[in-house]
Parts: sequence; C-alpha cells; structure tokens
Amino acid sequence: MLDICLLGTGGMMPMPGRFLTAMLARIKGRLLLIDCGEGTQVTMKMQGWGFKAIDVICITHFHADHISGLPGLLLTIGNAGREEPLTIVGPQGLEYIVEGLRRICPELPFPLEYIEIGKETPNPINIGDFCISYCLADHMVRCYAYRIDLHRKGKFDTKKAEGLGLPKTLWGKVQKEGSVEFEGKVYTADMVLGDARAGIGVAYCTDSRPVDRLRSLIQGVQLFICEGMYGEDEKRQKAKENKHMLFSEAAQLARDGQVEELWLTHFSPSLTEPELFLEVAQNIFPNTTLGEERKSTTILFPKQG
Repeated sequence: MLDICLLGTGGMMPMPGRFLTAMLARIKGRLLLIDCGEGTQVTMKMQGWGFKAIDVICITHFHADHISGLPGLLLTIGNAGREEPLTIVGPQGLEYIVEGLRRICPELPFPLEYIEIGKETPNPINIGDFCISYCLADHMVRCYAYRIDLHRKGKFDTKKAEGLGLPKTLWGKVQKEGSVEFEGKVYTADMVLGDARAGIGVAYCTDSRPVDRLRSLIQGVQLFICEGMYGEDEKRQKAKENKHMLFSEAAQLARDGQVEELWLTHFSPSLTEPELFLEVAQNIFPNTTLGEERKSTTILFPKQG
C-alpha cells in the first residue's frame, strides 16, 4: 500500500491556514517528498510522519515557493539522526541551487546525492521501493511533473516451481531473497512467479499548462494531484500568460488521463474560497475534491479478478 499526504495547498506564498504545496509519500515507513517551500517542515511536523525516513526529495522547479524550505528541512532531518545518504531529484542546475542554499546549513551528518534530470537520466528512476517517472511540464522555467508507482509482483506459481523441481522448503526463500541455489543451479523469482499484477500510481503536477505529455504521464493513476491556480474560467488568459491551470483544465486533464481521483491544489493567494468553484471541475470530472492541509489517503493494491 501507499500512503499519500498533501502537506499544503498554497501557491506563490504561504497564508494563514494555507501552507505551500508539497506532497509526502510513504511506502513501508520510508518517505518521499515532492517540493519543499517555505514552512514545509512545520506542516510535516503537524502530520507526524517523521523526518529521518525521508529518502528522496523531488523538486519540480526552482521558484522559491517550491524549494526555499529545503535548508531548514535538511537540518531537521540531520537532527533526527539520519546518517545514510539522501537523494534529491530535480531539473538541471539542481546541485548548484541546493549547494547555494546549503551555505546556511553547511554541516549535515548525512551526504546528499543529486540526480539532475537530463537526456541520460533513466526514466523511471528507482530508489528503494519508489519508482519515480517524470515529464517536462510547461511553465515559465524548467519544471517537471512526477509520478510515483508501486509495482506488484505476480503470485507464486506452484506449478512452475514443481515443474522446475524446486523443493517446497526453498519456495519462501526464492520469493523473499529473489534467488536461490539448489544442486548447483540458480533459481530466480521470475522463474516461479506469474504475470505482474496491477500496482499503484500517484501523479503530481503544479505550475504547468495542460500539455499532452502530462496526459501520458498520469494515465490510469489512482490519484492525480494537480494545480488549480485559478477557479474561474474568466482567468484563462491570465493562466496562459503565467503558465498555470484553471480548475476546468485540471479536470479535463484528469478525465483525459483516465485517472480515478483528482485533488486540486496550488491555489492562488487571491483564491480565498476555492470551494465556490469546485463544481466547475466536478462538471467535467466528477471525482474531484479540493486539497486541504495534510489531507491524507491510503491507496491499496487493486483487487485482482
């Protein structure tokens, strides 16, 4: 299963009762954070999932409302006792930006490892149980949307194992360890497993126009967290100029991507009552709700037929 928490829903600047947009994912107690604007660690503390277990931080782009909270968070992670490396993923120039921010937190008890997304970067990126896909968004600066997948192996096929002559006493070991040696031959898990089963997918996109490549990235996810900078369609021209999305555009993207659920987030500071425009999105994609501070869900693997 995959736990998701939307830490905040604000765009541009934090406001009373509205933190800047960031998302936290949890698999087997390990954490992945997307974006880290000013005050992110405050709402993380309120959520209570901890800091030490953050293994990956994905940065969408280098505007301050998405990265300025990083130095303080790194210090807090260090104070929590982390010593193992922490990976930061983001656009090219990531190491230059983060090392600049680190001038106010130069001494950390753990090393940072950087993955700057470029032509040679694997897609997806696999870190622990997190499978991280990405695509280029359409914003004022280089910006990425991310997708987190949790894959699920096929069921153990007893007929395959018996046909290979693998003793029952080794079945559990080959599933757990991935391979086992018996009578001079190595047996791997793929030799005794059935077809892979449906997994879990969650996509996150802020600061972008609704371009086609986003539809491909989000295809079929259980949860799509997407910016709705402006609620009313009358602000379409402003959304185009500033490279953001309307509620209706996010809903159309969710519908076209055949996602199961849409959470709207990254609201403009001028959008003080987003609930007034929720129906605009729901008329296009009914399973749309508004993001709220520390809104959380647990996504289970789909039941197999």
